[in-house]
Amino acid sequence: MKLGLQIVLGVLSLIPLAFAGMGLWFGAAYFLPAGDIPAGLDNQLRYLSGVYVLVTLLLWWAIPQVERHGRLLAFVCAALVIGGLGRLISMLTVGPGDPGQLGGMVIELGSPLLLLWQRAVAKRGAAHTV
Repeated sequence: MKLGLQIVLGVLSLIPLAFAGMGLWFGAAYFLPAGDIPAGLDNQLRYLSGVYVLVTLLLWWAIPQVERHGRLLAFVCAALVIGGLGRLISMLTVGPGDPGQLGGMVIELGSPLLLLWQRAVAKRGAAHTV
């Protein structure tokens, strides 16, 4: 049960890391032709890509002893849900983006399910130590 959660978190952590790399390296040019990029948009996208790196590092820090890091995982999931709500607002007001962004939104809004899994792992670990 614990190993499964660790594997899922490890695999999922690669998603923000991949997008962080693309965002830091390519900026808004990943989405727009080079001549049409507002500097403020590129700046903001590269900044948010840095935040993705932090989310990845936080997940990596929690993975080895995931049963002990429920609060940290809750904060990471809260950030993901808030970001997912931002994507939902964008889709409702501006329209759908890339299909991968829809997948990201589903993962982000569903991330609290990982908290349930973590709590089950923590309870199982506590029961074995008593």
